[in-house]
Amino acid sequence: MIEIPLSLPEGAPELRVVPMPADVNFAGDIFGGWVMSHVDLAGGFAAARYAGSRVATVAVNCFVFKQPISVGDHVSFYTHIVKVGKTSITVDVQVYAWRHPNNPIVVKVTEAQLTYVALDADGNKRAVPPMVPPG
Repeated sequence: MIEIPLSLPEGAPELRVVPMPADVNFAGDIFGGWVMSHVDLAGGFAAARYAGSRVATVAVNCFVFKQPISVGDHVSFYTHIVKVGKTSITVDVQVYAWRHPNNPIVVKVTEAQLTYVALDADGNKRAVPPMVPPG
């Protein structure tokens, strides 16, 4: 495993978590399902904020585990809305681990893209505002 030193992206992460010993798989790394659930939470927070309502996950478009995560890593989930449809919001989630406090290093551990649908109070799809182009 090659750890390429990075720095955390600008801005605040959508979510930051430290995995615990109960989150490991049989090999001693953090269970992939733990990572996936936190990616879904982070992406859902961003989508719900954009929609101004609750959302539901409708697709995991891409999910790449780049490096394992260890107990004690400070795991940061950064989100970016990449596409907005009539009722849907697609979110990129980039995940970084800050590790080795005595000799700190930041590595990108996961990247994913998920699509959410905005819901009204009755659980039906609802329209979302169109995405405003940058600039």
